[in-house]
Amino acid sequence: MIALPSLESFGSTATPVDGPKNFVVIGSYLGLHQNAFYPKTIGKNYEMPDTLKPLAEHQHEFTVFSGLDHRAANGHAAWSNFLCGNSPKTYSLDQMVADKIGQKSRFASIQLTAGSGEANKPMCFTRQGVPLPMIQRPSVFYKQLFVSKEDRRRTEYVLRSGKSALDSVVKDAKRLQQSLPQGDRDKLDEYFESLRAVEKRMDRQLETINEVVPEPDYKLPSYDPITPNLQIESETIMYDLMALALESGSTRVLSLFLDGLGQVFSIDGRALGSGYHGLSHHGNDPAMIRDLVAIESAHTHCLSGFLTQLREKKNAQDKSLLDDTVVLMGTGMGDASRHSNRNLPTLVAGGGFSHEGHVAIDQKDKDSPLLGDLYITLQQKLGMEVESFSNATRNMNDLFS
Repeated sequence: MIALPSLESFGSTATPVDGPKNFVVIGSYLGLHQNAFYPKTIGKNYEMPDTLKPLAEHQHEFTVFSGLDHRAANGHAAWSNFLCGNSPKTYSLDQMVADKIGQKSRFASIQLTAGSGEANKPMCFTRQGVPLPMIQRPSVFYKQLFVSKEDRRRTEYVLRSGKSALDSVVKDAKRLQQSLPQGDRDKLDEYFESLRAVEKRMDRQLETINEVVPEPDYKLPSYDPITPNLQIESETIMYDLMALALESGSTRVLSLFLDGLGQVFSIDGRALGSGYHGLSHHGNDPAMIRDLVAIESAHTHCLSGFLTQLREKKNAQDKSLLDDTVVLMGTGMGDASRHSNRNLPTLVAGGGFSHEGHVAIDQKDKDSPLLGDLYITLQQKLGMEVESFSNATRNMNDLFS
């Protein structure tokens, strides 16, 4: 037997949801060169800038935003402001969404990475500010989505064993708490909250351990492209698997972190002049900027293939997965050459939005919206009742809806 995705002919007792139900976020650690990312004109009928040219067929399916940021501190150390807002390494946007809409799928959220760098650089953080690990190997992601019966039995054993051990730890810790001073009690309260979150995730995994898992008609390559110079190849496979994850309903929230360090890429048969990280510190050298834009265009080429897959795949209501999915691409680095976290390049695709082409925000206007205001709009589009995000307290529904 093989499992089939939900089909309209099967019928459904569930109440259809008008808005999108999935959220995908892509973050570029080394930024996106502003001059090649932002269109020269405002509105819908702009000429495609170099970095966005691979997305030409989707021009009316996404919106580019310039002039938005979180007013966060500058520097690579504050890169996680991308999804966390004014306070890096705090509760991230994707996890806010996962905690609200992700709990009914097999995986509340899945964190992925393509490429490699010199240190662990998490993009996603729990409510408690705990960084979430990312899957780097496509084969590991594939096995997680389409686990064999043998692996499922092994997973069930581990989960059940871990759950009973957790229960014992909680009971012992609660007995200890009674004899501790208030400061330590507060620490234990935070610990208990983290344990309860783990238990909740484990309970959800146990609930779904015996559900039928789809078997896709997709073959992985014979190796995992995890060496730094194979980042683009890894991206392509990850996007393929992300589309399958959404189509199969395995998860509703996905993140993909595009790392980068000293890898030297060959683009269209031409070896670039410097490593990726070195190119990001271009110092306005035209040759270095040309090579940096070539890498970033390769990123958007991969994204274009992903959007095409989502546009072609349909849900049970014959709605495209692209309309059913809010796709956010951006960065926590506005200008990597200067380590500036202002004016963060941002793109939103799909989601059933009425896309506006290029929305340019004037940061000189004291009432100009923040990137967090856009995030409020995205969450509201996903059916979440929110009125604030970090230091943002409104939304951008008047400009983008």
